Amino acid sequence: MYDVQLAIGNAPYGAVLSDLLTHTESCSVTAVDRPDPGQPGVMVLNDKTLDALPTPIERPERIVLITPNEARRLERAWQAGIRSVVFDSDPPRTMALAIMAAALRVRTPNPPDQLAKIPPASRRPEPRRTKIS
Repeated sequence: MYDVQLAIGNAPYGAVLSDLLTHTESCSVTAVDRPDPGQPGVMVLNDKTLDALPTPIERPERIVLITPNEARRLERAWQAGIRSVVFDSDPPRTMALAIMAAALRVRTPNPPDQLAKIPPASRRPEPRRTKIS
């Protein structure tokens, strides 16, 4: 089971989103006025509740930001390290999909210091250089 803090205020899509998530397998949804970063799970935020978080944001991979499609807001999310951004004009099912993806990241985190290992077979061979005398 994974927990979701839904901190999006009185957004018109809030009730539909909560209902969609509640009916998914193993999801516990709690509507909150202010998100609590000390609680486990995914935090679904809007611009107002994002501003309430202390900076720098700890574990931004567990945040799903619902925001208007405006360059300055998207830049702020990018700089904060937020990986999941959906627009407030997107359908609630798209928002729910982003939340489920964030829940998968929270349950199976990648250590930040571990680099991706590329198998040798998929690497390009080094070009051979011939010395011309």
